[in-house]
Amino acid sequence: MIDRSRSVRRRAARIRASRRSLPRRLLRLVAKIALWFVLISVAWVALYRFVPPPVTFTMLGNALDGRGIHKDWMSLSRMDPDMARSAIAGEDARFCTHHGFDFTAIEKAYHHNERGGRIRGGSTISQQTAKNVFLIQDGGYVRKAFEAWFTVLIEAIWGKRRIMEVYLNVAETGIGTYGANAGAMRYFGHDASHLTATEAARIAAVLPLPKKRGAIDPRGFTRRYGNMIAARASVVKRDGLDACLR
Repeated sequence: MIDRSRSVRRRAARIRASRRSLPRRLLRLVAKIALWFVLISVAWVALYRFVPPPVTFTMLGNALDGRGIHKDWMSLSRMDPDMARSAIAGEDARFCTHHGFDFTAIEKAYHHNERGGRIRGGSTISQQTAKNVFLIQDGGYVRKAFEAWFTVLIEAIWGKRRIMEVYLNVAETGIGTYGANAGAMRYFGHDASHLTATEAARIAAVLPLPKKRGAIDPRGFTRRYGNMIAARASVVKRDGLDACLR
């Protein structure tokens, strides 16, 4: 009886010890997962500092829907400067001065959306690049958290010029079409090395809604928006708002 009682007490003690150690084991597991995520994500971003992203989740999703993948990488040094200026004019006027997040634009977008009407986003080109390259388009606040992490990484590891180069090569510029170069060939029949100011502005005008807008003979809002971007792009050039790309 004594031996059996001792055995029961030992077993109970082991169970209590196991229960006490469970939170520690879970904490260690979470810490290991977080460490591996950091290491893998940093290595992934570092790789794309030198290697063009071969494919993105957005491209794969559209390909599964039967839209195909049409892209043709072009370095920023070969691309017409008006394309980057138009992207800055249309998407992120403070691209060269912020560190990935434009809190002024975020605040303005918040107050605008509170009043209702057309939803306005406050994402920078850096944030859009992080989302386009490393993440899916949906996902709510969870995706936003990962987007913020990858935005910090690309700002630190890539720098502005590489961010713009990747953005202008992976952003959707039409159904199944990715990048300014593929967009230029689709819409204008020539590559993006010699775009007119109007052509570059029209491609930039398509970027927010590439599945609903076309750069060939645009009408209504798209035409007006393209004209506005063309005017703003000349200001970007005049005021040196693209200085970080030179």
